Amino acid sequence: MEDQSGALIPLRHSTAHVMASAVLELFPGAKLGFGPAIEDGFYYDFELPRPLAPEDLPVIETRMRAIINERLPFVHHEIAIDEARTQFGDQPFKLDQVEALARGEMGEHGEAAAQAASSVSTYTHDRFVDLCRGPHVANTGEVPLDAFKLLSIAGAYWRGSEKNPQLTRIYGTVWPTKQALDDYLWRLEEAKKRDHRKLGKELGLFYFSDDVGPGLPLFTPKGEIVRYLMEAFVREKQSAYGYQHVWTGHMVKEELYRKSGHYDNYVESMFPPMVDEDLVLRLKPMNCPSHMTLFKEMGKHSYRELPVRFAEFATLYRYEKRGELSGLTRVRALTQDDCHVFCTEEQIESEFTLALNLVREVLDTYRFKEYKVRLSLRGEQGKFVKDDERWDKATRALKQALDANHVDYFVAEGEAAFYGPKADFIAKDVLGRDWQLSTIQVDFIQPARLGVEYVAEDGQARTPVLIHRAVTGSTERFMGVLIEQFAGAFPVWLAPVQAVIVPIADRHNPYAARVAQQLKDRGLRVEIDTRTERMNAKIRDATLQKVPYMLVVGDKEAAADAVSVRLRTGEDLKSMPLEQFIGMAEQIVKSKSLELK
Repeated sequence: MEDQSGALIPLRHSTAHVMASAVLELFPGAKLGFGPAIEDGFYYDFELPRPLAPEDLPVIETRMRAIINERLPFVHHEIAIDEARTQFGDQPFKLDQVEALARGEMGEHGEAAAQAASSVSTYTHDRFVDLCRGPHVANTGEVPLDAFKLLSIAGAYWRGSEKNPQLTRIYGTVWPTKQALDDYLWRLEEAKKRDHRKLGKELGLFYFSDDVGPGLPLFTPKGEIVRYLMEAFVREKQSAYGYQHVWTGHMVKEELYRKSGHYDNYVESMFPPMVDEDLVLRLKPMNCPSHMTLFKEMGKHSYRELPVRFAEFATLYRYEKRGELSGLTRVRALTQDDCHVFCTEEQIESEFTLALNLVREVLDTYRFKEYKVRLSLRGEQGKFVKDDERWDKATRALKQALDANHVDYFVAEGEAAFYGPKADFIAKDVLGRDWQLSTIQVDFIQPARLGVEYVAEDGQARTPVLIHRAVTGSTERFMGVLIEQFAGAFPVWLAPVQAVIVPIADRHNPYAARVAQQLKDRGLRVEIDTRTERMNAKIRDATLQKVPYMLVVGDKEAAADAVSVRLRTGEDLKSMPLEQFIGMAEQIVKSKSLELK
């Protein structure tokens, strides 16, 4: 969240309270759920006497402005649990929170509580009282009248469980100034235009079908070319960095996941088992147990062989909830550029450095120049293998590797993998949105559980450290991010069609075919538009398809062995010799430049 140490969280939290009080006035009998500040805004959940419609939002905003103008102070109180039971007796969801606090099961915003509470914190403005820890601004008048907006309505289950009642969630945003709000609303509109689900269909890259199932994308020839180029790029870089590519299939015996710890800590994300008499199989949600098994099956390994680096572009299957699926960025079948490095403890830092350099090179190529690193640690809550000694060693090793490489990072408790800490790379796209892309993880636990060993210099069997590493993460998710990063206008090297040849008349088709063949012979991806449409219509259609180059050919071009080059940006480079264009395009592709000339 932006400005976590500044005024945005109190401002957004306070605006959520103002909205809730307005809703209670406009909808008597409404019941209150949670209402936190979130990234870029706030929301509040309600059980309402009637369904909410988009036209209700301006009415709520009008009442909010009246409350803001009253400059009502936010007053904090600590009250006993019994008093809270009385205070919120007519609010069943708030009462549920109070009882959960009394049992020590949850905090005032739904997070895990540290211990049972004997009192609770409330904030009041006018007659509106809410269970709340704060912080808040001093009074409602500090919410800028012209810098907030209610954005949308959604459904949300109480406490996130489908077993509980579904509430109405109202999302809003608030900023310190009208200009900041306008900038944010512009980014929202731009994000809609760049939505990879919309562009993916318009550009003919991928589809989803009810006949196939939710979260299972179907890629067209154009979409598959982009996938192939993305994976080929990482494969080439990995090979140059000394990684060896392997293949370990789609299914694994369930027993292996019981040994590795995945069954106990990850089974909710696995598809149901497939049973063949006494054999129970699972679709692979992770590669690491398979890679460790392969390492073992290849025979004894000497310390002289280490590090051993296995990489695989494997399709994994994760049983994501339907409501959490989102285009390519959250799917049930994903292809991961996964890698596992078997090394000694002394090699952790050098292997981390190698992986870090690879991650930086790839992200730089895609122009993700601005990114931060999150050190994801075990924390007190969550599902983690219990082995304090190995966790401590892994955490120390990862911190030392980050420090040795002068990597700035922030710590996130409770975000680790169940088997070890992670360094997660979170990149900003052109709209300033954060995407978690790459990861490097240190694991002292799984190799020991699966009996992975190497022969040390003293002849004794030792357990190697396992470093997990992904550069772009899942191909599907990264493609979705790239579509939005480039607004569908891929760099020339990644564009599924790099040039469309536009013959002015039918008599120019033979020359267009010769040009196309020469381009293809030089490795460029090209199409010829031989439709009977006018030339300008063909250029317009190719521009809408985000094709980098439109090559118009007529009598003059055919006579001079030339092409007239138009760019998807609208720029006209005029006529140039065909060989000159090919040389220009080849250089741009080779350098993976974002430029078109």
